[in-house]
Amino acid sequence: MRNKYIESFEKAQLADNNVPDFRAGDTVRVAVRIKEGEKERVQNFEGLCIAIRGQGTGRTFMVRKMGANSVGVERIFPLYSASIESITLLRRGRVRRAKLFYLRELKGKAARIKELRRK
Repeated sequence: MRNKYIESFEKAQLADNNVPDFRAGDTVRVAVRIKEGEKERVQNFEGLCIAIRGQGTGRTFMVRKMGANSVGVERIFPLYSASIESITLLRRGRVRRAKLFYLRELKGKAARIKELRRK
């Protein structure tokens, strides 16, 4: 059971954020603000969402992409972070699991995920 004051504070925090409805298996592009010294820039991290965990303001999601030389790069983002400028849903994936950690062992065509067809 959560404290009612904490719940009301979290509702206020979540109200002003526009986060798309995505889940594990979806391909997303996360635009992250990066501060380098005095300058600030936006860098995109595009990959497959392999897990979503947590609740409320502590909710996080994990994105995996294939980097240079076929090296997998995973990054965990807080869903309601101020450093995330935008989250764009690129395509929906058809998966049967909530956590796709098995993709770490797969390579090439075996690691593909079918696209979800909407009627």
